[in-house]
Amino acid sequence: MLISILPVQSPFSRSAGYDVTQRRSRIVFTMIAFKRLGLIALLALQFCNTAVIAQNEAAPPAGNRKTSKPYTGDLSIFESPGRDERLQIARVMDILGIVPGKAVADIGAGSGWFTVRASKRVGEAGTVYAVDINPDAFRYIEARLRTENLHNVKPILGKADDPLLPATVDAVLLLKTYHEVAQPITLLRNLRSSLAAGAKVGVIDRNGDGENHGISSDVVIREARDAGYRLVEKYDFVKDGMDYFLVFTAQ
Repeated sequence: MLISILPVQSPFSRSAGYDVTQRRSRIVFTMIAFKRLGLIALLALQFCNTAVIAQNEAAPPAGNRKTSKPYTGDLSIFESPGRDERLQIARVMDILGIVPGKAVADIGAGSGWFTVRASKRVGEAGTVYAVDINPDAFRYIEARLRTENLHNVKPILGKADDPLLPATVDAVLLLKTYHEVAQPITLLRNLRSSLAAGAKVGVIDRNGDGENHGISSDVVIREARDAGYRLVEKYDFVKDGMDYFLVFTAQ
C-alpha cells in the first residue's frame, strides 16, 4: 500500500504570509511617500530660490544701484531764466520751514543757485552751508559770494558719502542731485547727526533709471527709510509725472 505523505500546513502559515505581505506593502508605500515628500520639498526650495533671485534682480541693493556721473561742466547753465517758477522754489522753502534765522544745508550746491535764494530767506541771523564734492563748484561759489557780497554762506567741500557739516541745521535740500549720489544710504546716515530736532530733508529730482540724470522716487523713499528717515510729504508741483519733491524727517 502506498502512503502519500503530504506536507502538513500550519494553520498559522497563511496568516503569517499575509502579514509579511502587508508589512512589505506598508514599507514600500512609506518609501514612496517619503520620496514624494522629498520631491515636493525640493521643488518648494527651488521655487523660493527662484523668487529670491527674481526679487534681487528687480530691486538691486541700494549701494549697488546705477547713478549718473556728477556734472562737471559749465555751472552757469543752472541760472536759466524762469527756474524759480518751474521749481516753485519759494514754496519749497516754505514747506521746509526756511525762515529768517534758520540754518540750511544745500547739498550738491553746484553754482549756488539755491544757496543764494536760501541765503536771502534766512537773512544775516541765519546760515547756509553750500556743500559740493566738486572743487570747481566750491571755488565757483566762493567767487560768487564775494561778487554778491553774501556773508551768511559757508562753502564746504564735502565727501561723496558725508556732507561734513560743521554744525546742526534746520533744513536740507538736495536739488537735482540725489541721482548722482553713489552712496546715498551712507550719506543720509552721516547727515543725521547734523540735523536739529524736527529738521526737514527735501529731495527734488525727476523719475529715471539712475543713469539718465533721474532716479525713481520709490528708490529714494526706500533708501531714506533704510537710512533711518520717514517720508512726511510728497509733491508733484509740475504734474508731469517726472519731477517730484519729497520731504523726510529722521526717525
